[in-house]
Amino acid sequence: MVSGVSLRGLYALLVSVSFFSALCAADAVSDLQTKGRAAVDAQLAKMHRGDFTAEQKKAYIAAVLCITQKPSKLDQTKYPGAKTRYDDFVAIHIKNSMSIHGTGNFLSWHRYFTFAYEQALRTECGYTGTQPYWDWGRWASDPEKSPIFDGSDTSMSGNGQKVTHQSNGIKPAGNGGGCIEKGPFKNMTVNLGPMAAMADTTPPRNPRSDGLGYNPRCIKRDLSNYLTTKYATTAQIATLITGQANIGSFQTKMQAQDSVHVAGHFTISGDPGSDFYVSPGDPAFWLHHSMIDRTWYIWQTQDLANRLNVIAGGTSMMGGGKAQSLDDTIDLEVLNVDGKKWKIRDLVSTVDGPLCYVYE
Repeated sequence: MVSGVSLRGLYALLVSVSFFSALCAADAVSDLQTKGRAAVDAQLAKMHRGDFTAEQKKAYIAAVLCITQKPSKLDQTKYPGAKTRYDDFVAIHIKNSMSIHGTGNFLSWHRYFTFAYEQALRTECGYTGTQPYWDWGRWASDPEKSPIFDGSDTSMSGNGQKVTHQSNGIKPAGNGGGCIEKGPFKNMTVNLGPMAAMADTTPPRNPRSDGLGYNPRCIKRDLSNYLTTKYATTAQIATLITGQANIGSFQTKMQAQDSVHVAGHFTISGDPGSDFYVSPGDPAFWLHHSMIDRTWYIWQTQDLANRLNVIAGGTSMMGGGKAQSLDDTIDLEVLNVDGKKWKIRDLVSTVDGPLCYVYE
């Protein structure tokens, strides 16, 4: 993903069709344009993480580990538990959780949130790649054996240690439940929360009721295929995309308990994966929400003219409040890219406003 007016303009030129192309045969200049197109596409396109080379995976991992070592930019009197730049993302998600889930801005807020994370990896940690996504359906039968969760040095780390634990009520207890055992993130800590811990994990209480106090602990996971095989196969993702004619039904179905959003989060489970406030504390969150964004992007492209500037839903997770508007503002505070907040209407296209990317 790359932002900037010049690159968007270049991409627009590359994808445009010349008026004279219908009149003239291909020439040497057009051939050179075609030859160069692949390089531009590579800069713009997000890829499934399983398709990254080992070097690309390691570069992404290094950037994530880098941002966990950078100091927080938040006001420490208000966010005393946010010790690192990575914590800033978790804190802002906690603060906004009740107005970004089950709401009209769910998709656009998380699109900008994920974009801001990628930009932080780039500008603050020198990452030159793109934000990968987790294709749930591709590894639905056994997520733990996928290159994302296999515990190798190029993975997002593997399952948690096998410990006795309860079901979280959404899936049976699996073969993990404890602290991550292997991979690059086995020593990463969660510093914020919990806020809505499920029965499958028992994190210590946060010293503050808003979850923003300092509460360091390991990342726990309980990976299994229970939810991906039931609700996140390739066929089910395709049905979600083709079976919903309007944005309201699409986002409602996507967030239902028997659909992909819940399936992805609770396939990871554990702490903070089962806590919808604190879930960005697990670095696999970003791959999951990139796939959420990809699914929305594909749904939009099926009828682009009628699926961009549309919105439905309210502004509060618990119902009530005013209806969401395309003119409502998304403000990520210290996470805002170039310090700028955006209206929802500026974030509905992946190639407009601050955004410039596609998926492959």
